[in-house]
Amino acid sequence: MCCRYVLASLLLAAPILPQDPSQQIPLPELLLEADDTRVDRSCRIVIPQGLVIEDVNDDGVIQIVADDIRVEFSAGSVLRGAPLTRSWDRMTGIGLRVEGHSGVEIAGMDIRGYRVGIAAERAPGLLIEDLVLLDNFRQRLHSSPEVADDGRDWLDPHHNDSGEWAIRYGAGISIASSKQVLVRRCLVRRGQNGILLDRVEDSLIYDNDCSFLSGWGLALWRSSRNKIMRNALDFCIRGYSHGVYNRGQDSAGLLMFEQCKANIIAKNSITHGGDGVFAFAGREALGQKPAATDAFEYRQAGNARNLFYDNDCSYAAAHGLELTFSFGNRIIGNRFSGNAICGIWGGYSSGMEIRGNRFAENGDAGYGAERGGINIEHGSDNLISSNQFQGDRCGVFLWWDEDKELLTTPWALANGAASEGNRVLHNSFVAVDTVLQLRQVQGTEYGFNLVSDCDRELDLDESSRILASAQEAARPLPDIAAQLPEIAAAQPRGMRNALAGRQNIIMGDWGPWDHHEPMLRTLRSRGSEHLYEFYLGEAMLRYSEPEGDLRLQRHHAIDRPGKPVQLRVSSAGSSVLSYDIPIRFASETHRLRGTIISANWDLRVFAWTVDPREDYPGWLREAEENGLATRIDHLDLSYGNAGPSQRKLSVEIANAQLERDRFGSIASTSLQLPAGAWQITTLSDDGIRVSVDDERIIDNWTWHGPTEDKGRFQLEEDRQVEIRVEHFEIDGYAVLRLDLARLGG
Repeated sequence: MCCRYVLASLLLAAPILPQDPSQQIPLPELLLEADDTRVDRSCRIVIPQGLVIEDVNDDGVIQIVADDIRVEFSAGSVLRGAPLTRSWDRMTGIGLRVEGHSGVEIAGMDIRGYRVGIAAERAPGLLIEDLVLLDNFRQRLHSSPEVADDGRDWLDPHHNDSGEWAIRYGAGISIASSKQVLVRRCLVRRGQNGILLDRVEDSLIYDNDCSFLSGWGLALWRSSRNKIMRNALDFCIRGYSHGVYNRGQDSAGLLMFEQCKANIIAKNSITHGGDGVFAFAGREALGQKPAATDAFEYRQAGNARNLFYDNDCSYAAAHGLELTFSFGNRIIGNRFSGNAICGIWGGYSSGMEIRGNRFAENGDAGYGAERGGINIEHGSDNLISSNQFQGDRCGVFLWWDEDKELLTTPWALANGAASEGNRVLHNSFVAVDTVLQLRQVQGTEYGFNLVSDCDRELDLDESSRILASAQEAARPLPDIAAQLPEIAAAQPRGMRNALAGRQNIIMGDWGPWDHHEPMLRTLRSRGSEHLYEFYLGEAMLRYSEPEGDLRLQRHHAIDRPGKPVQLRVSSAGSSVLSYDIPIRFASETHRLRGTIISANWDLRVFAWTVDPREDYPGWLREAEENGLATRIDHLDLSYGNAGPSQRKLSVEIANAQLERDRFGSIASTSLQLPAGAWQITTLSDDGIRVSVDDERIIDNWTWHGPTEDKGRFQLEEDRQVEIRVEHFEIDGYAVLRLDLARLGG
C-alpha cells in the first residue's frame, strides 16, 4: 500500500508550540486512512470513526520521519489495529513508530489493537503525554484458579538485548536507546505490559497509570539515572489464586533488569503485583552469558545506587521489593504490607540502606524459612535501621547457604558472597513471630531495638554470632523529598485502598480483574463438569439454553470475593461432548468452548529408581511392583513443585509420602467415541507417551519443561477406544494434563 500524507489545512507545517497553551497555534489536520502513513510535520490526526488500520509490515501505521514536531489526535479519533472480535493474543503490529528523530512530541492519542501501541528508538528528547492505550496485546493465561500455576505462563525477563520483551509480550509504550525522555499522564489497561524502557537514560516518567496488566507495569532494561515518580503500577500480576498458590510468574509492577543504576523510584503505588518491584542484576552481570566486551568488569556489576523512596509496595504474590545482586541501593520511607512471602528480598546484596520503612503482616504465605519483613541471603554490610515491623512472620532473616551454582559465577568470584557485617539497629518490632533469625551469618550488629509482644527475639544457629552495637543514637533520615523535582501533584498512593489485601487479586483468563468492568473467567474446563465465573453486572448476562445432552446451570458463589455468578456446563448423556455456547453481556459476546469428557481413569503412581529414558522395561516393572492405584474422573494433575502425595489423590497415596521428584504415573481409560477425526493435546513436565488402541500418537519421552504435544487419530465408525498415558517426572516443576477434542465438528 502506498504511503500518504494528507493535510486538510493546505499542507502547511506548524511551528514549534509555545509552552503557554493559550498561545498555541492550531495544528493542521491529517486525515489518516491507510497503513504506512509518514508524518514529517506537526499535525492533528483525524481518524474516521470505526476504521481499522492493520500494520501489515510491522513498521508502524503512523511513522514519524522528522525532528522537532508535535503530533496529536483530534477529539474522538481512535487508532485501531484489529476488529473488536479479535482476541488479544492475536494483536500484531505497531500503532505509531518513531526511529532516529529527536524532539518529537506525541500527545492525546487513543491507540488500541496492536502488539505495541507506541514504539520509539533513538529518539532523544521524546515527549509522550496524555495517551490512552487499551486492548493491545496480552497472552491468554493457562493457570487454573482451582489447582496450580501453569509453567507456560512464566515470563522470561532475562533476555532483551534484541528487543525480546516487546516482540514476545507487547507493550503500550516501548522506548529504546533514548535520553531525556518525558512520559506523563498515560493510561494503559487490558494489556500485558505498560511502559518498556530499554537503554533509556536521564528521563522522567511520572503520573502514569499502568495497572491491571498481566505482565509488567513499567520495565527497565539497562536503564539508568531516570526518575520514576507518582505512577500507579498496581495489579500487574499473573500466577496467583488466593489461598491456593502464590507464584507471581515473574510479573511485577516495576521490573528492573540488567544493570540499572542511579534511578530514583519515588512516591509510586506498586501494589498487588507478582512482585511489587523485581530488580535483578542480569545474566551478563553474573557471567551467566557472554559479556559485551572482554574488558567487562564484574566488580560491583548489577543494579546499583538506586533510590526507592516513599513507595507503597504492598500485597504482592511474592515480594514487595526483590532486589538481588546489588550494591549501594537506598530503600527509605516505603510501605510494605501484606506481601505473601516477604517485604524485601535482598539476596546477594551489599551496602543497602534500609531505613524508615513500615512493614506489616508480611509472610503469611512464605516458603519455609523465607518469610516476613526483610530476607537477605548472602548479603553484607547492609544497614537496617529505624524501621517499624508489626505482625510479620519474621522481622529480619539473614542467612548463608551453599549455592554451588551461584557461588562459582564470575560475579561471585569478583564480589564475594559472604553474609557478614550487617547492622540491625533502632528498629521497632511489635507482635512479630521472630525478631531476628540468623543462619551461618557472622558479625551482625544488633542493638537499640524496641521489641514488644513478640514470640521470640533471637533465633541463631550455632555458627551465627551477633555483636553489640556502640552506635547509641539513630542517624536522622535524609530529607529526600526536598531533593525531588517539583512535578504534578498527582498522588497515586492510596487511590486503591478499597482493594487492599491479596484477596482482591482475582485472575481471569487474560489477567487480573479490574473490579470495574464485567469479567468472564474459566474456573475449571476439564473432566465431566466445566465451571465458569462471571463478575459484575449479573443483570446484563444473557445466553440461550443449550440443546441435546448439554446442561448449563447458573448459581451464585457466595464464598468468593466479588460474589460472582457461576455457570456450570455438564452432560446428561454422552461420555464425550463438545460445546460452543455464546454468552452476551452489555455489547460484548464471549463463547464458552470445551469438551466434556465423562471418563473414569485408572491411575497408578509410583516412585522410580530406574531412569525411564534408559531402561523403559525396568521402569514399567517398578510401576507394576511399587505402584499405588486410584481412580480419577479427569486427567489434570497440576503438581507444581509438589508430587502425588501432596495432591490428595487417595488416602493411601497421601500416606505413602512419595517424594516430590522422580515419580511416575500410568493412566488408562475406555471411551465410547463417534466416528471422525480426533485430537489429544497433552501438557507435560517431564516425559509423556500416549497410545490409542496400542498405537502411540504422542511420544515426548524427554526431560523438558511444561510442553504441549498433540496427537491425532481417526475413527471410521462409532466405537470404544482405549487410551493409555505414561508420564515421568525427574525434578522441579511437574504437570500432566490431557484434553480430547473432535476435529471439524
